[in-house]
Amino acid sequence: MLSEKMQKALNDQIAAEMWSSNLYLSMSIHFAILGYSGFTSWLKRQSLEELEHAHKIIDYVVDRGGTPVVSEISVVPDGYGSALEIFEHVYEHEVKVSKMIDDLDDLALAENDKATQDFLRWFIHEQVEEESSSKAIVDKIRLSGGEQFLWFVDNSLNTK
Repeated sequence: MLSEKMQKALNDQIAAEMWSSNLYLSMSIHFAILGYSGFTSWLKRQSLEELEHAHKIIDYVVDRGGTPVVSEISVVPDGYGSALEIFEHVYEHEVKVSKMIDDLDDLALAENDKATQDFLRWFIHEQVEEESSSKAIVDKIRLSGGEQFLWFVDNSLNTK
């Protein structure tokens, strides 16, 4: 059984995952309009992954006898900068999400909630991958030498 405090924290994480999904979807639309199919594809996959993360938490809360809440999701920002700026933002966002998962894990530890600690291990490992993959794109964009070579980075991400 989840404590009220843990249930609220998990529900907050559900909202954060759904917001992240919307953020990446919005970014994918931006790149689609610009004609970058690789960036579009990568960000759409990330959007779907974040939504899957929300569903995973929802299922866990139900399994533990709690009540998941799908709360209002704040509007995501628009008006993006360069590809480098966007992917730097993606990386920074993933670092922020990692901190949120770490905070959940700290709460589970403080509450001696071993089941939730075990559940969160998957997310902790997932965040290492998320940070690494977004940082790799930042690095590739920097190494490409500028906007005129973005096509090469974009093409490397294309999975259509």
